[in-house]
Amino acid sequence: MRLIDFLRQQLITLLAFVKAHALLCSLAVLVAITVLSLTPLPKLPEVPGTDKLHHFIAYAALIFPVAFAQLRQRIWLGFGFFVWSGAIELIQPMVNRYGEWLDLAANGLGLLLGYAVALLFRRWRVLNLTQHTED
Repeated sequence: MRLIDFLRQQLITLLAFVKAHALLCSLAVLVAITVLSLTPLPKLPEVPGTDKLHHFIAYAALIFPVAFAQLRQRIWLGFGFFVWSGAIELIQPMVNRYGEWLDLAANGLGLLLGYAVALLFRRWRVLNLTQHTED
């Protein structure tokens, strides 16, 4: 088996797991975002990338499972995730963190991109499965 075929099969398996457990996956990401965002720290840790990039990636990861699984509530969940992120930004100053409106913007853009990527992955998965069943 070629490496590319192996990686493709692993990705298909991972996507099947995400689809089957979409709410659980998104809930796990939401809990991680909330804990990491509201834990008081004397100083933010040094990590590669910018704060806005981290927000963007985290919220893209948050919406991806429910968008990929095409849950009926995915639009409402996305809206709820955005409102939740706004609440986090409002609470952060109370726990010795900085709440910023640009973080909220990065969160919103992450939600939009995560949703779009999920739709692309769904299309790729359908095409990929169709291609392999015809072989």
